[in-house]
Amino acid sequence: MTVIHVDLDSLGELKEIMGNEFSLLIDTFVSDSDIRVEAIKSAVDSGDAEEVRRAAHGLKGSASNMGAVQLTNFCRELEDLGHEGSVDGAQALVDHIVTEYNTAKGIIVAL
Repeated sequence: MTVIHVDLDSLGELKEIMGNEFSLLIDTFVSDSDIRVEAIKSAVDSGDAEEVRRAAHGLKGSASNMGAVQLTNFCRELEDLGHEGSVDGAQALVDHIVTEYNTAKGIIVAL
């Protein structure tokens, strides 16, 4: 099965719509997502399930807007875990999120 990291069709449409502002959108996505990934790590480290949920929800939205399919899915799983009031098993999801974010970011920035 082929893993789709970024929906290039959706991202291409977004690039067309945004025109000259697309590079600003990419810069904003990267800087905002860097902060959100750190917030997720911190929340998991402190065992704060509500903050895990909130931070994962924010990154999920940004990732979805950029067509980062796998990142969106991992964030959804982490958000659900936080919503259940738990951080059990969250570290494995954080590891997936960090890896997938770096992959997706590389693809998105290269456009």
